[in-house]
Amino acid sequence: MMRKYLLLAFAVFTVYSSQAQSNVDNEQLGAWYMYFFTKSFENSRFGIQGDYQFRYWNFGSDKEQLLLRTGLTYNPINTNILLTAGYGFISSGEFGESRENVIEHRIYQEVLLPQKIGERIYLTHRFRYEQRWVENQAMRTRYRYNIFMNIPLNRTKLEKKAVYLALYNELFINGQKSIGDGRTVEYFDRNRTYLGLGYGLRDNLRMQVGWMNQTVDSYSKAQAQVSLHHSF
Repeated sequence: MMRKYLLLAFAVFTVYSSQAQSNVDNEQLGAWYMYFFTKSFENSRFGIQGDYQFRYWNFGSDKEQLLLRTGLTYNPINTNILLTAGYGFISSGEFGESRENVIEHRIYQEVLLPQKIGERIYLTHRFRYEQRWVENQAMRTRYRYNIFMNIPLNRTKLEKKAVYLALYNELFINGQKSIGDGRTVEYFDRNRTYLGLGYGLRDNLRMQVGWMNQTVDSYSKAQAQVSLHHSF
């Protein structure tokens, strides 16, 4: 049974990777390696969550971006809503041999709204507002909305040994056009569409492998993604 799901994951990844390579330069087909975590403090409505991401233009030697993000969470009484306020450090590299980096400091606030449809469809709506200080740019803001969907295939819960389909779509909108010194950006910043397959290593630890296409104002490119999702 497990072999069947692994073959399905490989087939999905192969099809979408070949489609992505037809739209962008093959050298720019990259990979993102990610770890997401959430922790609730004992006997408290507070907790922490965050993610550490290593993004590459290729599969591991040409850095696209290092992203380190952590936030303090709060779960309002009698709700399943999770509120977060946090900070992110981002170091972005250029494609190719250049070793130049652009540093960004980011503060963000977000709301997570989980939703379940039927026995197997798990949705999460994420609303995020960011204040960004990008090196050599004026301070600016950005609005983000992401809808996540997880569908267990051999279980009804996202638990140990559960194989599940994972999808998401995220829209990014800039809060203003001006970024300083007469430079401008469009209000539309980017859109991300993801399709992957996940497996429950433990009840509180899942692994996903998938494909994500990112569209910005000037181009569209694909990324392979490998991620761990940990709650403790």
